[in-house]
Amino acid sequence: MDESQHAILEWRDGGVPVSTRFDDPYFSFQDGLAETRYVFLAGNGLPGRFRPGFHIAELGFGTGLNLLAAMAAWQASGQAGRLRYTGFEAFPMAVGDLQRALSRFPELSDQAGPLLTAWQAGAFGFETGTVRASITIGDARDTLPGWDGAADAWFLDGFAPARNPELWQPDLMAEVARHSGPGATFATYTAAGAVRRALAEAGFAVERLPGYGRKRHMTAGRLPG
Repeated sequence: MDESQHAILEWRDGGVPVSTRFDDPYFSFQDGLAETRYVFLAGNGLPGRFRPGFHIAELGFGTGLNLLAAMAAWQASGQAGRLRYTGFEAFPMAVGDLQRALSRFPELSDQAGPLLTAWQAGAFGFETGTVRASITIGDARDTLPGWDGAADAWFLDGFAPARNPELWQPDLMAEVARHSGPGATFATYTAAGAVRRALAEAGFAVERLPGYGRKRHMTAGRLPG
């Protein structure tokens, strides 16, 4: 991959990666893993909704933290078989940056190992006894419409809508709904009105919920079925 396609980072507050393209951190300065568990896992009713073949999709793969937290929750829940995961990422991190970012979460080192091994080999996906993961590289506005999958839960984790509006456009939110199974859910840290309206117009029943940490609100929702 051309290096110009990689994420361009600076490191702040003791090692939190911040995108210089979007001037936004990849995870909370407070506690990235706690934020992930609150927003993306609990916001989607996980691990309570896990079942065999459960499929998570994510806009904005970033560091992979949300995937690793989902893998750990899947293992702890005692589910048989593999969790399925599909991520969409326009600017993947270089492997050294990915390793540095994830080193902040030693409790996820077992889950991080296969991801880092795959990344080092130039592979954007891996399989273990726990997960079958695939990350599609490119602009999600181009790649999501051609995906033939359907998710049971969505992690909507692009950079802030004010800084990365492309990943929150109504047409893309409609594609999220189109690539969802009956009763599918989504969760996101943002409570921006335009995002909530776009998801409601796409067919989700949308809720504004208390946010994590200093954020007043977040958003979650569910499709009928």
